Amino acid sequence: MRLFPVRAAWLASLLLLAACATERPTSSAPAATAATPEPVLLISIDALRASYLGRGDTPHLDALARDGVRAQWMTPSYPALTFPNHYTLVTGLRPDHHGVIHNSMREEGLGEFKVADTQATADARWWSEATPIWVTAEQHGLKTAIWAWPGSSAPIDGVRPNEYRLFNTAIPAAARAADVAGWLTGPAQARPALAALYMEDVDEEGHSHGPASPQVREALRRVDAAVGTLLDTLRAHGQLSGTNIVIVSDHGMATVAPEHVIAVEDMVSKREAVVVSVGQVVGVQPNPGFETVVEARLLGRHAPYSCWRKGELPARWHYGSNARIPPIVCQMDEGWDALPAEQAARRRKLGHDRGSHGYDPALESMRAIFIAHGPAFRRGVVLPAFDNVDVYPLLAHLLAIPAQPNDGTLAPLRAGLRPDAH
Repeated sequence: MRLFPVRAAWLASLLLLAACATERPTSSAPAATAATPEPVLLISIDALRASYLGRGDTPHLDALARDGVRAQWMTPSYPALTFPNHYTLVTGLRPDHHGVIHNSMREEGLGEFKVADTQATADARWWSEATPIWVTAEQHGLKTAIWAWPGSSAPIDGVRPNEYRLFNTAIPAAARAADVAGWLTGPAQARPALAALYMEDVDEEGHSHGPASPQVREALRRVDAAVGTLLDTLRAHGQLSGTNIVIVSDHGMATVAPEHVIAVEDMVSKREAVVVSVGQVVGVQPNPGFETVVEARLLGRHAPYSCWRKGELPARWHYGSNARIPPIVCQMDEGWDALPAEQAARRRKLGHDRGSHGYDPALESMRAIFIAHGPAFRRGVVLPAFDNVDVYPLLAHLLAIPAQPNDGTLAPLRAGLRPDAH
């Protein structure tokens, strides 16, 4: 997802399954783990569609996939947006359960949340409905180091990563990868058990030029080269073979023609309702006294979108119970956006395709990637598609720490694990 209108700073086993039913730790005091696990490196390449791999632009990623484990694809959680899915990947909870229900939210007493608002993104109250993997790791005596993963700028449960970097578009992928490589190859006593890296290049170019553009292919080459340099550094220090690497994306990207945009004011007037979120998943809060009018206007099928009451969304989306979700949710059809009238008018004048995500996660265009490589993983395994909530149980398994209650399961990934891996 594009985090700003312009580029600017923002942004195991049975033991594991039993642990999913345990209560959240009541204390943040470190507790020693039984054994030191192999380090885990988690990398997210925003908006890397599953179909982007194997085309010649990603030789390092393709090599990891070939020599390790890959999924046919990974299905994002609804809504297929950046912040909700990144928090799902590190909590194992769907957005309806972890509370980061959109890139734009509103809650009485908290105000508004937008990804461009660094004060909001650093406010732990927005993230407090779930505990990310780095917090649990720190609580169990493991060091973590996180490069701009959504949520890592906030002291969740009063805990921050041992090392972290704030999102900054001015720092290129290569420099970020070098930071992470430095963490992993530094003095042994300071090395993190979990390191995470976020890169948005592919997403940015996909939004600006569309998924089929040469700019996206160049961005793919750029982030793949950054990953390659990171791997080379680990190899030079004798650490590559002993590091478990998990590479994911949050969602894919669909082509949007310049004329495929509607004005939200044509959906519902400002007099009738507040539009909490725009884009592809449009959240609508009727103004007092206009509830019946807004429902009559919006509910049902329109061209090119459909609207539901929050509790009546399709069950397969697992979405609609969280208090932050507005009373009415409208889902745009693939390849369509809903924007404020002024932005919609500018969009129509573009004259070229661009890209968006946030569409039905079942669509091929929304499919994400999953690649895993390292001592815990088999070689040359292709897994059937699975939901991204299953990544969190895997991370907890690799780190040998108890998982917090979550919506995922390790079962779809077991075929990719060595039998002696923890």
